[in-house]
Amino acid sequence: MPTKQELLDLQFIEIRHKLIEVGAFLDRIDRHEGEADYRLESLKKALPLLQQEDPGRAKAILEALSDHSQDMPETADFQGAFGAPKP
Repeated sequence: MPTKQELLDLQFIEIRHKLIEVGAFLDRIDRHEGEADYRLESLKKALPLLQQEDPGRAKAILEALSDHSQDMPETADFQGAFGAPKP
C-alpha cells in the first residue's frame, strides 16, 4: 500500500488540475447571463463534502448528486441523465 507521500507524488498535479477546472467552470457560470438551474445548486451543495474528515467523501458526493426518487415514468422524454436530482 502506498504512503500518503507517494500518493501525493503520483496524483497531486492531476487533482490540482481538476480543482482548478471546477473553479474555472464556476467562474464561467458567474460571467454569463441568465438563471442557473438545480444542477449548479447541487454542485455547490456537494463542494463542502470535499472538506469532511471522512473516508466516505466520494460516496457522500455521489449520493448528493444522485436522484433517489422511486417514481418510474412509463415512457422517457429523452435518453440520458441530468447528473443531479431535480427538485
